[in-house]
Amino acid sequence: MTYSELEAAVLRLVVEATEGGVRAFGEETVTRLVRPDLLVGATDDELGEEALTALGDACANVLTIGAAELHDALATVYDGILVDDGLDQGVLTVISALAHWQSYLEQNRRGEIYELAIRSVEDVDHDVSADLDDFLATPEMAAEYARIRRLLTPGAGRET
Repeated sequence: MTYSELEAAVLRLVVEATEGGVRAFGEETVTRLVRPDLLVGATDDELGEEALTALGDACANVLTIGAAELHDALATVYDGILVDDGLDQGVLTVISALAHWQSYLEQNRRGEIYELAIRSVEDVDHDVSADLDDFLATPEMAAEYARIRRLLTPGAGRET
């Protein structure tokens, strides 16, 4: 499966999923993408103290924080970015995941869940460097795609 075929398959899964399946997938995926080890590379040179605190708090409470609170936390993070570019990849992954989750909570748009899925695929790709022409060749990438399919496929037992 090429990368573009993977993107198309994930989009199809998101579109065809039940509301419960979309929510369950979103919760599991955002939790996976805001894990503490991704923030290890965050430095005082990149983010101010308030931004680091807001980012850590948002990650720790990602499933209980509301859209408005998450919006405020992200605003604090954005205001506290101290570099023009070059943020640590893990920090970028976390901020991106939180932004997509916040938008999903606020607007209930499935496109944000699709973006979370793609960020999750990219996170695995960062670790294993998948081949663009055979994206599922590595066991890690195949497992991530299987996780996405399992959670988003109607009848998989997770949706309500």
